[in-house]
Amino acid sequence: MSARDTPPRPDKRSRHERILTEVRTSAAIRISALARELGVSGETIRRDLAELGEAGLVSRTYGGATVRPFTAEPSVHERDRARVDERFRIGAAAAARVADGQIVMIDGGSTTFQVARHLAQRARGLTVLTNSVGVAAVAGANPTFRVMLCPGVFHAQEGAVLGEDTAQWLVRFHAHVAIIGASGVTGEGPVDAVPGAAVVKRVMIDRAAETLLVADHSKFGRASLETVCGWSGIGVLVTDRAPPPALADALARGGTGCVVA
Repeated sequence: MSARDTPPRPDKRSRHERILTEVRTSAAIRISALARELGVSGETIRRDLAELGEAGLVSRTYGGATVRPFTAEPSVHERDRARVDERFRIGAAAAARVADGQIVMIDGGSTTFQVARHLAQRARGLTVLTNSVGVAAVAGANPTFRVMLCPGVFHAQEGAVLGEDTAQWLVRFHAHVAIIGASGVTGEGPVDAVPGAAVVKRVMIDRAAETLLVADHSKFGRASLETVCGWSGIGVLVTDRAPPPALADALARGGTGCVVA
């Protein structure tokens, strides 16, 4: 075969799609096998896997990768110390979509806390309904806000109240915007690892005219205990990187917009 007959090497996007397809099909892959199949070096595949691992789409193993496992959610205090710059940008972009005087439901979480911080600094006259003690505290620092903290069973790891009592209380209210976080972001929709959290998120979504999901790119492809809703229930995903092609397609099918901060 002459040089002109040699098929072109796949670009990075094509390699990533092929790697993800292989992982989902085989549950585990070997770097050496993928390098031979794609006609690239093992070092190229290692860089691809590092990027996919950082995005939360695969888990690295010795010599290869596997499907990202279901994982428990770290505490909200641990999450506060990770990806600080990314969550700061996401918080600012989400807060910019809230108008003065609106009624806002804000879920508990490290990224939603950043949204609340930005709202407290720039917005006026909001009514904030939240299940998060931290969100209530930071929002309450703005003297023009009316802050309403949900009742419920306190979950120390999340710094929030959760469960049926919380959900039933929220049903009484209507909001212009619901702002929720998630443990993971999959093709099916946002997912959550904390028992009792998904039902609270679903009520917030149901009682609001618009829903913003705030999640950094490490949540992409991360499966977890419970699906919160399909993408048709989310108006806009606010994140720090463009979603990978498969996730972007799922957002489009659900009619969900995407803002990259």
